[in-house]
Amino acid sequence: MIMTKIFAAIILIILSPLLLGVVLVLKLFGKGPVIFKQNRLGINKDEFTILKFRTMTDGKISQFGSVLRKTGIDELPQLFNILKGEMAFVGPRPLTQDDIYRLDWNDIKYKARWSVKPGITGAAQLLKICDKNLSMKRDLSYVEKKCLWLDLKIILQSILIPIIGKKQKNRK
Repeated sequence: MIMTKIFAAIILIILSPLLLGVVLVLKLFGKGPVIFKQNRLGINKDEFTILKFRTMTDGKISQFGSVLRKTGIDELPQLFNILKGEMAFVGPRPLTQDDIYRLDWNDIKYKARWSVKPGITGAAQLLKICDKNLSMKRDLSYVEKKCLWLDLKIILQSILIPIIGKKQKNRK
């Protein structure tokens, strides 16, 4: 865990010019706060405040926000969530309580999903389609097989998504 925090701190230092540039653009050309904050559920469904760069203005994704989302740069403030011990680099997507109700994921059979920290990226986020059953299947499979090599594979695939896109997966 300490290594994860050290790695997150190193990444923040290396990317600080990029982060500062994003902050400046959001301040100069946007209105509202630079950081979007929202309560999400983490390990054991404990609530925490997730941090992201703001990508929306007046309820619509801005042009710059679209670039931030496509490249994943909007997620970089979550490195601070890792430093605080609330998140990991890889894990199931952190959800809101409303998401859990909407997806009907309160059942005891999904309990394992909440046994690990949520991640900036995860197995379910690599898929091109958005399907609640497939997402849960991928999350539960990740929890069952969790290891360093799987984390590294998911991180590498996540880094490549802005370049090569997401892979198509059958809905089996």
